[in-house]
Amino acid sequence: MSLNGQDVGQTIDPAIRSEELRNLIAYHNRRYYQMDDPEISDTAYDFLFTELRHLEASYPELITPDSPTQRVGAPPLEKFQPFPHPSPMLSLANAFTEDDIRDFDERISRFIGRFPSPFPGGSEIIAYVIEPKLDGVAVNLLYEHGVLVTGATRGDGATGEDVTLNIRTVAAIPLSLVGNGAMPIPARLEIRGEIVIATPAFRVLNERRLEAGEQVFANPRNAAAGSLRQLDSRITAKRPLDFFAYAVGLLEGTAMKSHWEVLAALKAWGFKIHPFARTADQIEECVKGYRELYAAREKLSYEIDGMVIKVNDLSLQDELGAVSRSPRWALACKFPAHQETTVIEGIDVQVGRTGALTPVAVMTPVQIGGVTVSRASLHNQDEIDRKDIRIGDTVVVQRAGDVIPEVVKVITSLRKGTELPFVIPQTCPVCGSAVVRLDGEAAHRCIGIACPAQIKEHIVHFASRGGMDIEGLGEKMIYQLVDAGLIKDPADLYALRAEHLLPLERTGEKSAGNLLRAIDEAKNPPLEKLIFALGIRHVGESMAKLLARRYAALGDIMAATIDELTTIRDVGPEAAKSVVSFFQEPSNLQVLAKLKTAGIAPINRQFSVATESSGAFAGKTFVLTGTLERMARQEARELIESRGGKTTESVTRKTDYVIAGTSPGSKLDKAKTLGISTLDEEAFFKLMRVS
Repeated sequence: MSLNGQDVGQTIDPAIRSEELRNLIAYHNRRYYQMDDPEISDTAYDFLFTELRHLEASYPELITPDSPTQRVGAPPLEKFQPFPHPSPMLSLANAFTEDDIRDFDERISRFIGRFPSPFPGGSEIIAYVIEPKLDGVAVNLLYEHGVLVTGATRGDGATGEDVTLNIRTVAAIPLSLVGNGAMPIPARLEIRGEIVIATPAFRVLNERRLEAGEQVFANPRNAAAGSLRQLDSRITAKRPLDFFAYAVGLLEGTAMKSHWEVLAALKAWGFKIHPFARTADQIEECVKGYRELYAAREKLSYEIDGMVIKVNDLSLQDELGAVSRSPRWALACKFPAHQETTVIEGIDVQVGRTGALTPVAVMTPVQIGGVTVSRASLHNQDEIDRKDIRIGDTVVVQRAGDVIPEVVKVITSLRKGTELPFVIPQTCPVCGSAVVRLDGEAAHRCIGIACPAQIKEHIVHFASRGGMDIEGLGEKMIYQLVDAGLIKDPADLYALRAEHLLPLERTGEKSAGNLLRAIDEAKNPPLEKLIFALGIRHVGESMAKLLARRYAALGDIMAATIDELTTIRDVGPEAAKSVVSFFQEPSNLQVLAKLKTAGIAPINRQFSVATESSGAFAGKTFVLTGTLERMARQEARELIESRGGKTTESVTRKTDYVIAGTSPGSKLDKAKTLGISTLDEEAFFKLMRVS
């Protein structure tokens, strides 16, 4: 067994390990800063950096001039001109717990000689400013006499990349500063801040890239970095980049006393300051602010990965100075990670209550945002193909708030060649029925009417008013029957006996008898109701009536072909394919045979195809609105359809007549606007007598 390349039980050579860590961190810096394509999470990177820092603290002789602990990030890319920062852009030390925040306060007190404190159990009270730690790209803006002359990336902290042309395209960055008497503009000034993309704008950007067949960005930070490093500034100008200022570097000709005064000046000069920024009179207010910001994290328009604490007094900042790469007077308080890397060990397929098959990644467990994540939905086959997800892949996984974990992308550079592609199975993993994918749908579906994964919903639909209309058989009773193992498909309803029902909750002899009678009375439904009750994809009540009007019996529908079905008005190819697939599935045929054995014999009250084409209302479309006094609207529909007519719910230009009862509503108004014939109840019956 080995750990980090060393045999467990052997002493790890500090020199070898520190060199290994330096090379590893340098590699990940290049992936993060230069390629905008990180392979590990921020948390994993922080662990590597912390290990190296501890090693160098224990063995100072191992510190090298090019150690990551002695500088920030990575050298600038060659495609941009280098820009030496007039003053260094330091990085911040990290904190991960509330105790780390309190330790930061105590370290400052010790350093400035104010410890022990004047009161028991606490440090000297020091005023701070707290701000969100925006998850974007840090930049340095150089202004001379109030005019923007250079915009650069952080780079290695001493030298960045000159991206001025791209910076100028960001609307939130003023090309010239706004001055006033209270906040005069310095002769030479460095503004530090973060280039970001708002979460809603990021979603729109990715949707557009998907439509264009382009690769999506993993997160807003990567999108911002990639946009800022475009050689063609016209591309950058099309990206929704934003900017928040949070500090100054070089400051010539103006003196300020506090960081809060700096933020006020930045706002006065024309920069956006994050609205959460606030002062904190002591460290416990910082801790409280950390809790509040973490709780509000998901509601913010911009992604943040923590909170920054800064000593407010600028003279105290100068006194504290910096150590290596970080100022002593500031701290980055990290939140639990949104994203982590892990390995897909397998892909399961879940069958939902509507029959949709959903592939789910089974992953090596990983902590994200304080929660152990081991499974993530892959949505559908298209999503798997688009991201090229394979079993064995190392992937980036994210979890935001209560959102289901999601595989963001595959780290293809870590592939070993043993990864296995995945394809949705052709048969249902639960019941073995055929799986189909209809044109225009992303989901694959099991078409088995007796599939255990969806049986409850199937039977609820089967017994509904539009279906077999079994009075007293509601969702709660159906769930009890299924959970008790009394029914496994719709046909089992007709085998129920009183002794099956009486043990169920709130079921006495009377209610059991009533339910059994209702089930028995539902053995001879209209054909269209049985068709609808079967729950065939794309076959609603209207289409069930069309099928019943065309065919004399269920057996005729079962024998129909796709080409034959599509000759029926309003039956498209997707619905036709769905009908044919349903009646070709062996498990469905078994249930239909059980229904026939149970005595289910539908009655076709509709007319045949001859009536459809030759009836008095053939080719006419009616809409009923309002309340009819002489009959129910359903009876009126049946009268219209018995004469070859068609009823719909919406008024369109294809509507021939609108029949208006009392309180007709907006449908009548729309009919008048479109010039469609309208009939009151008396005129409708007169038309019926004439026909």
